[in-house]
Amino acid sequence: MLLALAGAGLWWRIAHPPLPPLFIPTRLPAQTAWAQWGATAAGTRYTEAAQIVPGNVGHLQVAWRYSTGELSRRPEAILANSTSETTPILAAGSLVTCTPFSRVIALDPATGREKWTFDPKIDPNFKLPDQYICRGVSQWRDPEAASGALCAERIILATVDMRLIALDARTGRICPGFGQNGTVRIDPGPLHHPSEVKLAAPAAIAAGSIVVGTSILDNVRASAPRGIIRAYDVRTGQPLWTFDPIPQTGGSDRDWMGDSRLKTGAANVWSVISADTQRGLVFLPTSSASPDYYGGQRPGDNRHANSVVALNARTGALVWARQLIHHDIWDYDTPAQPTLVDIQRDSRAVPALVQPTKQGYVFILDRRTGAPLFPIDEVPVPQGGMPGEWLSPTQPRPRLPKPIVPQSVKPEDAWGFTAWDRGKCRDLIARYRSEGLFTPISERGTITYPAASGGANWGAGAIDPARQIYYINSSRIASVIRLRRRAPGAGGTVKLSATEDVSPMAGTPYEVKREWLLSPLGAPCTKPPWGGLTAIDLRSGRTLWDVPLGTINDKVAVPLPFDLSLGTPNIGGPIATKGGVLFIAATMDGYLRAIEMATGKELWRDALPGGSQTTPMSYMAGGRQFVVVASGQHMWFQTKRSDEIVAYALPMK
Repeated sequence: MLLALAGAGLWWRIAHPPLPPLFIPTRLPAQTAWAQWGATAAGTRYTEAAQIVPGNVGHLQVAWRYSTGELSRRPEAILANSTSETTPILAAGSLVTCTPFSRVIALDPATGREKWTFDPKIDPNFKLPDQYICRGVSQWRDPEAASGALCAERIILATVDMRLIALDARTGRICPGFGQNGTVRIDPGPLHHPSEVKLAAPAAIAAGSIVVGTSILDNVRASAPRGIIRAYDVRTGQPLWTFDPIPQTGGSDRDWMGDSRLKTGAANVWSVISADTQRGLVFLPTSSASPDYYGGQRPGDNRHANSVVALNARTGALVWARQLIHHDIWDYDTPAQPTLVDIQRDSRAVPALVQPTKQGYVFILDRRTGAPLFPIDEVPVPQGGMPGEWLSPTQPRPRLPKPIVPQSVKPEDAWGFTAWDRGKCRDLIARYRSEGLFTPISERGTITYPAASGGANWGAGAIDPARQIYYINSSRIASVIRLRRRAPGAGGTVKLSATEDVSPMAGTPYEVKREWLLSPLGAPCTKPPWGGLTAIDLRSGRTLWDVPLGTINDKVAVPLPFDLSLGTPNIGGPIATKGGVLFIAATMDGYLRAIEMATGKELWRDALPGGSQTTPMSYMAGGRQFVVVASGQHMWFQTKRSDEIVAYALPMK
């Protein structure tokens, strides 16, 4: 098997020769920016830093480490419900990040020395059934304020207990003119419990507006809270506008049939919003309407759920929207921050938007209008849903790029380490309904491949803007979704575990059970790689290379003298550098990796102190290029706990 994989890699390199080497400047900038969570408001995840190149990346070493202290300051029950997914930013000369409990920390970017901290003191009554999380903070520079004035540069923090807080970026002091003593409290409306709605992603800032979506606990009830997008004035915190992705009026009869729009909720934006600051637009990746796995009470395509929606950042007016799934019953939320990049087409630059999806598609659109840059076909999909269900007869599929993950599995495709477990997997696959992408969810049990965790997830992709190449990681495993009749008087509790979960979907006839499609040995029943990294030429839509991401050496009982590079499921994203080196953590094996951008070849890796389900970042400071990544537990992946931020750099001369 390993020889076969090596042969396949050789064939791929012959068919896809390396790109020309990058030009590396001899004079490097003393400082480079990483101003927002995705490097820029456009979510490019790219740095001009070019000191680290393929020829020297093997010499990277730890430059400094910083412990946030969260492991010692939180009780066990709270730590167990936390997840580390943060990416720091550079603001006012500091490296600024947040912990899963919304504490903000500012460090010296060259040394890791602590400069200031701010603790919003999360409401102790806000008990989360899923996870405490803070993916990052945002920043804004007031062009009208004098340099050095209080809050001329400010950090905007979105907390899990539904607050927006403005801090002075130099000192961490509260901005007194924002909201009430620096804080805006967001009222999410009637809830079943206080933590049914939370803020987890950094806010988008454009045209003087702070724009935030919400994370809503899935599958608790059909009448979930509405996924309302809210905007506030960045100086004062005054409310500016709201946008409900579930329109109350208008649209065609097929969009929302009858009164279906009144019997649902969600369609929220739990991931990261992008902004075109030049055009004053924000781009929303919306999720499924509620509940995820049964849509009998919400017949119709469910416009604008599972879409990319463009709004005027100052007014909230709808500019355009493109739905990527009609009537989602697979939990295929639009998971990732859209990436904005100009693409050369017919000797002109087209302002484009790149949107990866959980089902493995990459949609490339004109961000001015939503028009596709590669044709999108409406293709027939399997039918025959549960009694009372409504199904769309077709779903959108882009002709290019090709899907980044497999999208179907049959019994003959079963995989195993041995003939015995391969046979068990074959029997499992034959037991369930499995007709490819968009097979309806059933009482028999339906295989969803890729699983609802992706394909792509919130980590999104990175851009090489000069070559217009997009890099995206993906998970490639399947799950089994089964609907079960709700017992009379059944409660509304979500039951989560590492291998399966059960959600009540109150207000429908069913509850839903979700579990991974695994062999008796605990390995996926689908062929490896189970995680991958892909490079796509955005001008042609062609896949340049596709490689496994992650090893399973730490999952086998006997130490191996070679890498079992079968890929692993992954959460987090890549970053690209002008030096031609891509950095990514994300995998279950706990490494930070350096990948050659031209070929996909792994050049270097280092084991992190804890889980690696975060996105790194990179910058120049003090004449050195640093690569920084936060390390810590991920609740879904049950990875190792840590509260450390680790910075890498080349040795000082």
